[in-house]
Amino acid sequence: MARDRRKKNSFEQVDNHERWLVSYADFVTLLFALFVVLYALAIENDEKYEVLVEALGGAFSGDHQPLKVNSPISVGEDPTTIKPIILDNPIVAVEEQSNDHQALSEKILKERRMLQMIAEQFEDVLQPFVKNDLVKVKRNDFWIELEMNSELLFLSGEAELSSKATPVLKKVADLVRRMPNVINIEGHTDNVSIETIEFPSNWELSSARATAVVREFVKNGIAPKRLSAIGYGEFHPAADNTSKKGRIKNRRVVLVLMSQVFSRYGMSDKERANLLNLGMENK
Repeated sequence: MARDRRKKNSFEQVDNHERWLVSYADFVTLLFALFVVLYALAIENDEKYEVLVEALGGAFSGDHQPLKVNSPISVGEDPTTIKPIILDNPIVAVEEQSNDHQALSEKILKERRMLQMIAEQFEDVLQPFVKNDLVKVKRNDFWIELEMNSELLFLSGEAELSSKATPVLKKVADLVRRMPNVINIEGHTDNVSIETIEFPSNWELSSARATAVVREFVKNGIAPKRLSAIGYGEFHPAADNTSKKGRIKNRRVVLVLMSQVFSRYGMSDKERANLLNLGMENK
């Protein structure tokens, strides 16, 4: 027992003289971190680096002056700031924008009124055919449609204009000849298939009928560049094809008088942009 007690006392008397290494290692680590931060600041921003060095020097020398920094010290890129757009006179700018919109609306409304006037003239000139349900005038804000039943223009299964179609198309041409607007001529059929050498399907028949009307308009003095012939076949019916009455309504030719702003070839890009106030440069 005495020998065990002596061993225990000898262990208790042993002192660890290397504990200072732990504190020293912590201090070296802090110094390393400090130098890393200083190096990073020196690379990113010399001005901020000098400010920090001056502050640290003052702290170690006992001069505890407050640190004067115009902007926060940060590592990395400076934050991006959004600068507001300053108008010379905001009220005048708003008024000018309002005037542009008003001018735009007035130009478009002027053409719209012109199209509505032409629609009324169609109804007056073709009143007997409108009354007999052979002609319909449909109005839209940016185009008008003159729908003519095929019975008024063609014989059944034919694409050659009938004798009674010529005076009708002449009256229509007289109304639209002096206008600059593009004219689309659309041919439509019912769903009864046709299979002939001349017309293998309703595509060919509807296209040929639209083309016949286009040629007649050219004869009456309408510029060819204003005209286009489109064949829709039976795929855009105006009525139900299950009844005879519906099929008669579907066999038709439609004249579409387009607004210049929204037509593809009505005017050049520069003219269209000018009308819409888009401010396109000359090309």
